[in-house]
Amino acid sequence: MPTEIKIGLYICHCGLNIAGVISPEALVARAQNLPEVVVCRHHLYTCSEAGQREILQDLRYFGLNRVVIAACSPKLHEPTFRRLLIEAGINPYLLEMVNIREQCSWVHAHESAAAEAKALELIRMGLARVRRARPLADRQVPVHREALVIGGGPAGLRAALDIAQTGYPVTLVERRPILGGMFNYLHRTFPYGQSALSLINPLMAAVTLHPGIHLLVGSEVTAVTGYLGNYQITVHQDLPTVLPHCDRCGRCAEVCPVIVSEETEPGGGIHKAIYLPAPHAFPPSYVVDITHCTKCGLCLEVCPQQAIDLDPKEETHQLRVGAIVVATGFLPFDLRGSRYEAWAVLPQVMTTVALERHLGASCLPGQGGLPEENLRDIGFILCVGSREEEGNRYCSRVCCPTALKQALELKARLPQARIRIYYRDIRTTKKDWEELYTRARESGILFVRGQVNDVRPGADGRVIIAAQNELLQTAMEDEVDLLVLAVGMTPGHGLPLREVLKLPVGEDGFFLEVHPKLRPVETVLDGIFLAGACHGPKDLSESLTQASAAAAKVIALFAHEQVTRDAIISEVDPEVCVGCATCFRECPFQAIEMVGEGKELKARVITAACKGCGVCAGACPTGAVIAHGFTDDMIMAQINEALAENPHRKILAFCCNWCAYAGADFAGVSRLQYPPEVRIIRLMCSGRIHPKFINQAFSLGVSQVLVAGCHPPGDCHYVSGNLRAQARVNKLKSKLAKKGIDPQRLRLEWISANEGGKFQRVIREMAAFLEKAMREERKGKK
Repeated sequence: MPTEIKIGLYICHCGLNIAGVISPEALVARAQNLPEVVVCRHHLYTCSEAGQREILQDLRYFGLNRVVIAACSPKLHEPTFRRLLIEAGINPYLLEMVNIREQCSWVHAHESAAAEAKALELIRMGLARVRRARPLADRQVPVHREALVIGGGPAGLRAALDIAQTGYPVTLVERRPILGGMFNYLHRTFPYGQSALSLINPLMAAVTLHPGIHLLVGSEVTAVTGYLGNYQITVHQDLPTVLPHCDRCGRCAEVCPVIVSEETEPGGGIHKAIYLPAPHAFPPSYVVDITHCTKCGLCLEVCPQQAIDLDPKEETHQLRVGAIVVATGFLPFDLRGSRYEAWAVLPQVMTTVALERHLGASCLPGQGGLPEENLRDIGFILCVGSREEEGNRYCSRVCCPTALKQALELKARLPQARIRIYYRDIRTTKKDWEELYTRARESGILFVRGQVNDVRPGADGRVIIAAQNELLQTAMEDEVDLLVLAVGMTPGHGLPLREVLKLPVGEDGFFLEVHPKLRPVETVLDGIFLAGACHGPKDLSESLTQASAAAAKVIALFAHEQVTRDAIISEVDPEVCVGCATCFRECPFQAIEMVGEGKELKARVITAACKGCGVCAGACPTGAVIAHGFTDDMIMAQINEALAENPHRKILAFCCNWCAYAGADFAGVSRLQYPPEVRIIRLMCSGRIHPKFINQAFSLGVSQVLVAGCHPPGDCHYVSGNLRAQARVNKLKSKLAKKGIDPQRLRLEWISANEGGKFQRVIREMAAFLEKAMREERKGKK
């Protein structure tokens, strides 16, 4: 037998914040006899200790099993009252917060009667919703306390070491045969000119020697399944062809007849088919370039340790981890296929990465030093591959300080050389970087602001730079012995991994975080974190800082054997599911799997991976998906109650919890006034919107419907929920037109949490549209 519904309704004065516009006493008088309301009270401050104590007493005395609080925004005190229900032994999801402050009294401060009428309707909507609420249980997700770090550059090394030092096992997977990433190609770092080797080698040694870190070099992650606390990983490894007992005598490289051009390696260069990737790298072993090796066998003959095996072998590793740190780094901008390719082929032109290798002549084998005696004029061009309309629009941030550092080093080596830096803007965003700029100017390095239009060969093996000098407003030409292109950062070898992990990327191709300010190292997939330049252009200090932040997130997760997740998730009713897989395709988090075969094929939610956005429920054509906490019945009940009276004078707004609803709250906090015709229904994501909600509203005679979500592409807290909403709204508009309903009555807007002004403007525009329609209707009747 169903339990009798007993609702306690509490209306807050919030001092005069609500009571200065609306009469809580009048609301109590009008609401106390509504169905299932057992007790109805008002209180000066419902969130106060006295207010909570009164509610707690009523819960026990009247045997209440549902509570409605008409007060401030649920984003403020919903956790407070949920804890109160738990204390009383009532399921916390049987609470409903009705927002009559931020979205009523504060925004209709000069329309008391209209505000009070709206407040009563909002309360009725809240009651309708809570009647259909069901007890929900928070999820307990077990955590397997081992971590995976993908990428062996500085960020990956730092993250792995931080996690391992707290006692948790770590597997570090690196694509190349050595650790160190791009640091293997650097000579000195900015701004202090420290040797790159002195910074990275201690880190590589500590990781290599740590007993809690399992290294898999020459390896790639090929498959990832599972969810927070329980990821299953498949790693493919090309086993070393030079065995660990190699003594690095170098005889193999001496006799190897094959010379390989490193066209695909940063900075170029050459190496033998068997070579030492970097003299001080870890693991400290020669490697065989299997692609170019002819297997002539000369290296086998001279190796005194018999440590070479030219028959490549592979191994597949199956890992189980609770968390993943992605630290795949970056690659320098590739000039091939760009407008700079014709410049780059000139022998007097090199990139900042190639120059770095030349400045440290002993950095990598096969690299000679610069012919310094021939260098009288040197030019640098900044922003190559960055901040361009056709190409990478972002600033790579490190190009300017890198060029300044290199120019200063060249000036120190060649005091008589004339050095010019061609720039559009100098961006030295840190105080220590600004010092580089000051030192460069004081040393006599010339800065030329302008657009470089062409680079072509000159006389005597020199190169001519044709540019437009913005300061002098004139065209100019400059002839130099060496031209250096300051190339920017591009996403590293993360493309295959992107497909494996199903991680979203921004327009720039770098991995996308959940929120740039609030959750900067977390991804949309719980338990997967970002570290270093795979997230976007960064210098070394920022990369290491983010790596430690990601490691701290992992350590915090591993501090518990299981983690508690809220109960706002989706569930599929197998009796209603037809196996169409629409929800499977729409889910932004791979939280739905298809099970069974043929007619028995059904969708099933992976509860530990579900984020509760409700995108799947908004897409389901049969209503088989139940979005707990925001079910179809709950939302339909709110729609029906909101439009029970004078629907033709109402605007119904579906607002996503994280942005648009918060934006409406911000309008209230800012006391921005707008017409009281709007009724807001909160959804976790705009992607929860189902066409039947909108159709129901129009069938009841609503004037207009607003669907408001986060700005695309990157602001949506559920990756692509806003885009799913956009697709549905656009599709529905054409159907509304066929029904004789003006598509302009359905509006889609992107409103962020700080855009209270935009929310005000949109509602005012919609209210003006409504008023115009009302005037035309009255005119037609006359």
